[in-house]
Amino acid sequence: MKLDILAFGAHPDDVELGCAGTLAKEIANGKKVGIVDLTQGELGTRGSAELRMVEAANAAKVMGVSARENLKMADGFFVNDKEHQLEVIKMLRKYKPEMVICNAVRDRHIDHGKGSNLVSDACFLSGLRKIETVLNGEKQEAWRPKVVYHYLQWRDDKPDFIVDITGYMDTKIEAIKAYKSQFYDPNSDEPETPITSKTFFDSLTYRAEDLGRIANVKYAEGFTTERYITVDKISDLI
Repeated sequence: MKLDILAFGAHPDDVELGCAGTLAKEIANGKKVGIVDLTQGELGTRGSAELRMVEAANAAKVMGVSARENLKMADGFFVNDKEHQLEVIKMLRKYKPEMVICNAVRDRHIDHGKGSNLVSDACFLSGLRKIETVLNGEKQEAWRPKVVYHYLQWRDDKPDFIVDITGYMDTKIEAIKAYKSQFYDPNSDEPETPITSKTFFDSLTYRAEDLGRIANVKYAEGFTTERYITVDKISDLI
């Protein structure tokens, strides 16, 4: 299956928190989108790996993605080495995305920065023909995405560009709510974490509103780039 966009997250829910509105909008406009989670989030304080897999599948249905996979790397302990790079390369060559979106370059959770670097490096290596990979018994062809972007996460980083997600904020929130074990639930008796408070959940909306305020739209998501964005003519930016 050829995808237009492949989004990566170190954990199930990273993609939803970072760019669910953007993905939902692209899907509504006819683009094929997939998600690859690097880990099962098994070190999360609440829930379990098995539950996170169910929640991730439910969130995927909400967004309407064409495919979702989990590489089952070790939560908290995966590294950016050849073994892990090859696993990501297999996904890139399987889905041949034109665009990759992945974790913030640096963030509060150590897996986010590690995941960002791992995916970014794999995107380059995936284009080298002398790196051979085999998936389901078949040799894969080299493939390099045209662009790699990074969504914002816990840190209040300055975005390089902003996407208007007005009309898709409800989808973003519904996708996040699929992870009931991870976020605000007044009926839960599990331990509290920085992301289980009502304040954090409310912040998802007001952060999107604040980014939207800057861009003169209602809701927005922000991204950083690895290289300059080029346009054919300046009027394309109107």
